[in-house]
Amino acid sequence: MILGLTGGIASGKSSVADFFVECGAHLVSADLLAREVVNPGSPTLAKLVNVFGEDILTQGGSLNRNVLAQRIFADPSARRKLESITHPAIAHLAECRLNALKSAPHDLIVYEAPLLFEARAERRVDLTLVVLIDQGTQLSRLQQRDNLSEAEARQRVAAQWPQADKVQKADFVIDNSGSLQLTRAAVAALYHYLTRTAVPGLSSS
Repeated sequence: MILGLTGGIASGKSSVADFFVECGAHLVSADLLAREVVNPGSPTLAKLVNVFGEDILTQGGSLNRNVLAQRIFADPSARRKLESITHPAIAHLAECRLNALKSAPHDLIVYEAPLLFEARAERRVDLTLVVLIDQGTQLSRLQQRDNLSEAEARQRVAAQWPQADKVQKADFVIDNSGSLQLTRAAVAALYHYLTRTAVPGLSSS
């Protein structure tokens, strides 16, 4: 079974993904795939440079994510251009990795994808989980994590789907507004349910 894991920016998706791995799940991270497809010398990075210019590169020739992020979060059209280049490359690599894992006996495969619904990638998974967080905690974590002002943090949150829209499409929701211990317990309970309980219409191995 493949569980699609998503949520808003700075909601704690990576922590939730790590907790699933602790339980025994196998993880495929769209964020890691996104880094892989723009490795120096890759066709995807070359396309990005062609569209956004060489100033998005570091002196060593790698993608300068901070420069690119500042540009796309301030310009919706630039963000759409970025997505039109990176999403197909990530999708292809994700399908290859997921198909390879499906051929082996895994109780649960977690596909962590921040833009699962936005990129219409939910078709790759059997069920979906949204990590929810209260807005105050979300903004605080985002400011601390990325060294942003409150205005910059709000801009990045506003650039994504509202959490309520993601929750409405989800099969499961975990609220990560509290302690990590509570979140870990919630993940363990869901892992047990998905791997030990028959889910109608699906095989849980």
